Amino acid sequence: MKLKFTKMHGAGNDFVVIDATKHAFNLSSQQINQMANRRFGIGFDQLLVVGTSEQPAVDFSYRIFNADGAEVSQCGNGARCFATFVHDKKLTDKREIVVETQSGIIKPRLEADGSVSVDMGEPVFAPAQIPLLASKEENSYSININESHIEFGAVSIGNPHAILIVENIDIAPVKTTGPLMENNAIFPERVNVNFMQICSRQNVTLRVWERGAGETLSCGTGACASVVHGIKIGLLDSPCLVSTQGGDLTISWAGNGNAVFLSGPAQSVFDGEIDIVAKQQ
Repeated sequence: MKLKFTKMHGAGNDFVVIDATKHAFNLSSQQINQMANRRFGIGFDQLLVVGTSEQPAVDFSYRIFNADGAEVSQCGNGARCFATFVHDKKLTDKREIVVETQSGIIKPRLEADGSVSVDMGEPVFAPAQIPLLASKEENSYSININESHIEFGAVSIGNPHAILIVENIDIAPVKTTGPLMENNAIFPERVNVNFMQICSRQNVTLRVWERGAGETLSCGTGACASVVHGIKIGLLDSPCLVSTQGGDLTISWAGNGNAVFLSGPAQSVFDGEIDIVAKQQ
């Protein structure tokens, strides 16, 4: 089976985007995982699927699959690439689109300078909704991993995030603590783990271990979650510039009861076609 795709990235967080507005999307998790392989497939952090929506006044539906083939609810960098893709492919001429995701409606907007801003909705702190196994909402939670006591914040931006504040981002234990936290039983649906170094009240550096993908060069929802946590505990101000290994993102949040906004670049890399191995019976 031949499948057309577009390779894109948002601040180094890379995606394969598929137009499923005219044809049904029916790839298995195994096929997605094979496509994600950086030696034997295309290689990507997430697969984005552009679909139609049956909801009134909604332009598109948006599905996201991690490199391991698991479907997830939200991806901020992906949302910016999504908006750029549908505009570039002339699926719409709107500068702002209304998009249905598993976690609700988002409204990406293509700005005049080519960047994309996204209303990511209100952040969620209630443990049961993140989800996080905790008896009540706290600014800080703790777990023990390999005899180390780890304190973290927890926020959902349509997907679960843990935020660790570190002194030096370059030596943060992303590749060791990241996967152990991702799969800890305290997170029933696993978790994205953010390591944030605070440089000033309006500038941070960030590395993210994404569930199902490993460390990525950037993570839009991770940037949102980290800044929101920093503002909530009084260490950061809005707007805040987030420097990732793949580029800079700007996060704005006016506090409880308000949506968080994400702004940054989105770029097409190339169009291609891949021969997909048939599903195993």
